[in-house]
Amino acid sequence: MDAIEDFVTHVIATGFDDVPAAAIGSAKTFILDSFGVGLSGGAGPWVDEMIQLAGQWGQGDDARVWGHGMRLPAPAAALCNAYQIHNAEFDCVHEGAVVHSMTVLLGAAMAVAERDGGVSGRDLMLAAVLGVDVACHISVAVTTGLKFFRPGTAGALAAVTAIGKLKGFDAGTLRNAYSIAYAQMCGTMQAHTEGSMLLGMQVGFNARNAVAACDMAMAGLQGPQNILEGPFGFLRLFEDDYDRDVLLGSLRRTWRITELSHKPFPSGRATHGIVDGCLRLQREHGFDAGEIEGIVAAVPPLIHHLVGRPIENTMTTNYARLCAMYVTAHALRHNGIGVDAYADGALTDPASQALARRIQIKVDDNPDPNALVPVTLTLTLKSGAMHAITVSDVYGSPANPMTHAAHLEKFRSNCAIAPRPIGAVAAQKLIDQVETLETLDDVTGLVDLMMPARE
Repeated sequence: MDAIEDFVTHVIATGFDDVPAAAIGSAKTFILDSFGVGLSGGAGPWVDEMIQLAGQWGQGDDARVWGHGMRLPAPAAALCNAYQIHNAEFDCVHEGAVVHSMTVLLGAAMAVAERDGGVSGRDLMLAAVLGVDVACHISVAVTTGLKFFRPGTAGALAAVTAIGKLKGFDAGTLRNAYSIAYAQMCGTMQAHTEGSMLLGMQVGFNARNAVAACDMAMAGLQGPQNILEGPFGFLRLFEDDYDRDVLLGSLRRTWRITELSHKPFPSGRATHGIVDGCLRLQREHGFDAGEIEGIVAAVPPLIHHLVGRPIENTMTTNYARLCAMYVTAHALRHNGIGVDAYADGALTDPASQALARRIQIKVDDNPDPNALVPVTLTLTLKSGAMHAITVSDVYGSPANPMTHAAHLEKFRSNCAIAPRPIGAVAAQKLIDQVETLETLDDVTGLVDLMMPARE
């Protein structure tokens, strides 16, 4: 029996009261976090163009674009909102799965919830927990490296799970929805390799396709059954190999949403271990960035593949966010990374450029093709002093989490820097409503609060 049947059973059989309090707490945290980065992501490249184009591809007022207000058909709204969540590389991630598992899910699920109405806060949290569970249980079982963009491909399965749970699909309908989404699944790692803005759009494409897949399944369309383990199933076509014991071994025992990591910085998560380690050394030893002679970072192969790209005199924002040399240099000179790190003046700053060129990213002997830790740093000062650190628990991970206060500060900051700010009052109302989400009767009210403040 294809493992998709185990996941269908898990989704259908699990109710809100079956989910532990820790998983519900994580759902609240990362729903709010995703709203915040989605609002700030409205300033990302090609956002306005995407919204305008989406309005030309079909008529409908199902759901709104966060922080903008334009009404679109649900699939188009899902595309735009998922893209906004991811385009600043500020969205949460499951490190072991290498999946931004809330991004496609929330963009799609909220579009359907707004279109259909009557989705409660409890419904949304349960849908999020189960969507993350499906995407991440599948992805942590993979034993080979990325060749497709897993945040998009596995994200599509997360979104179908969430929508299917919101709409009360039976087993057959949910199975067909997974199948139809699989037929539309997309996302190439070439966009990541080149630092193309198309990378973030790939999560949007999968959000749009997940909504369409669920609508088609509800209308009765049937698809192939063995979409995970069949000869051309997900685990054999989009991935190369997997461990079936890991795939199903902790299902219903480990709630993957509790394993998600915050991103404290708007840069690829694969940069965070290097940045975190360097900032720890700087705080401990008190040196200035100008005192650094050089840094050598020994990293797992995946980190080198994702963010080991060379510094360039002229870089696009998308390229720079995934350049560990640049973001580390900027962080050491500015005590961290904000969205202003990608302004033209910052990207070409001579001091940041010079320091970045003194940073080496080298591959270590880690045999795990999906590992993001540990990262070992050796930092040499111009005085000859050397400092070293190995980072196994990167800031923002469950083992080294952001505090609740830091999480809320990130959210408020993202609301404030959105191109069309919602205002401090609405931001606080969003915090209050998400932190008491189990009492909310209709989550459409959350979208109301994400509309631009009236002048």
